[in-house]
Amino acid sequence: MKVYYDDEVDALYIKLGEQTPEGVKEISESVNLDLTSDGKLVGIEILKASSKIDIQTILSYTLELDKNLLKQNVA
Repeated sequence: MKVYYDDEVDALYIKLGEQTPEGVKEISESVNLDLTSDGKLVGIEILKASSKIDIQTILSYTLELDKNLLKQNVA
């Protein structure tokens, strides 16, 4: 996962995968999901981001995953 913020246009993009999106679904005003042709979520775009979330908080998160827990959910 990668997070990008463009302060000139106040847009936040959360990239969830390496696939190229082939469609967009607007889920609320200024919040869009990027989807592959088979419906897999590959990105989230938030326009007017600073009015919707705390930008400094989202850009400072660290995520730790328990790989054993992930393996159990995949099996």
